[in-house]
Amino acid sequence: MSKITVAIDGYSSCGKSTLAKALAQKLNYNYIDTGAMYRAVTIYCLRNGIIQKSIVNQKKLMDCLSDIEVSFRYNTVTKTSEVFLNGEHVEKEIRTMEVANHVSAISSIKEVREKMVILQREMGKHKGVIMDGRDIGTHVFPYAELKLFMTADNDVRTQRRLDELSSKGEYHTFEDVKRNLEKRDHDDTTRKENPLIKAEDAVVLDNTDINKEEQLEFVMKLIEDLLLTKDEFNQAPSKH
Repeated sequence: MSKITVAIDGYSSCGKSTLAKALAQKLNYNYIDTGAMYRAVTIYCLRNGIIQKSIVNQKKLMDCLSDIEVSFRYNTVTKTSEVFLNGEHVEKEIRTMEVANHVSAISSIKEVREKMVILQREMGKHKGVIMDGRDIGTHVFPYAELKLFMTADNDVRTQRRLDELSSKGEYHTFEDVKRNLEKRDHDDTTRKENPLIKAEDAVVLDNTDINKEEQLEFVMKLIEDLLLTKDEFNQAPSKH
């Protein structure tokens, strides 16, 4: 059976990674969380004094950029790919509010995006990949067979993020989390380098009022139809 590339873009806390992981397991595809890659770079910057008082020292970051290696390793227990920074497992550390408050500034830097996009394209060059982020369908894989653009009501997104943080022992107010999401939305959609926009051929998926199972069923039907069409085309006899 043919394999395709699935590009999932959308706003923060819309469940992109949840859907992507479920699809990857169903299809036995590789899952790449590109947001985790930028979060890993952010961790490096926080640890090494490149971010101070919410200001990024871009010159210092450029000097260190070649020393930053981001990779993924498959966890056979959780059955997901987890992110490593220079060989160190940082999957838990990258999900904090501190990182969330600074990742948009890091991901807006041209040189950082260029380096991450090279890695992303290399990871997905053989297809059979589910990749989520902000510019996957518009920039990283503009020719992906399926592009999704995910969105949801702001208050619903805020509660999801609040629940996620609370489950990890990190407690914040609803208002603080909502402000963080709104700031990230603004930063993501207005940045100069590959902003978050919906690809013209993307399928919009608003999951405000649908559950994870309904969402997965909807997207699997899209993928199955695509694969069926692709296989029929590949098997059609040539007229020449």
